[in-house]
Amino acid sequence: MTTQSLDFTPRGLVSAAIDTLRDPRAAAARVMAENLPAPVLWTMLVTVVAVSVVLGQGSLIFATGGAPMDNPYLANPMVMWGLQLALLFVMVHAIHRIGRGMGGQGVFEDTLALVVWLQFVMACLQLVQTAALFVLPPLADVIGIVGLVIFLWLLTHFTAAAHGFTQLGPVFLMILISAFGITFALSLVLALLGIVVPGDFSV
Repeated sequence: MTTQSLDFTPRGLVSAAIDTLRDPRAAAARVMAENLPAPVLWTMLVTVVAVSVVLGQGSLIFATGGAPMDNPYLANPMVMWGLQLALLFVMVHAIHRIGRGMGGQGVFEDTLALVVWLQFVMACLQLVQTAALFVLPPLADVIGIVGLVIFLWLLTHFTAAAHGFTQLGPVFLMILISAFGITFALSLVLALLGIVVPGDFSV
């Protein structure tokens, strides 16, 4: 049975994003079957992160009424873009290398493609959340919580699909442990460099 190719039109991509929520494993197979080269995938990742930052900045402006923000990380779109891109860079390599270390058979380009697609799906959800801010603000908070659950759920399925794992439980546990370890390591490196990340990101 051949895997259906992605339709790279706005309507086709949104439809595929919805299908991803219904069947993440099948969606992962479609994304990997495209076999896009790494330079194209990195360009797509840079683009989808930029879209995510624009949506996030729009939400912040609406939530604060355009008032200046004290937090330099939230106030500067370029800083937010750079931070998100750096975190995703680390996440791609972590999923690939740790997965391979646990016996997975995934290739780097597949992992990168799935992270790009994950970010696109989350950007679609972020767009819905931004629209909810204008219609029913409390709903936007609920969508934010649901979004976190969806992110972890899709990440678990995508990681399993990339490496050929069949059990989702161990994959999810590996993600949590790896995330904790990487966060601790990055915090230690930043502390040694004298870089202090604000603990309060509230607006």
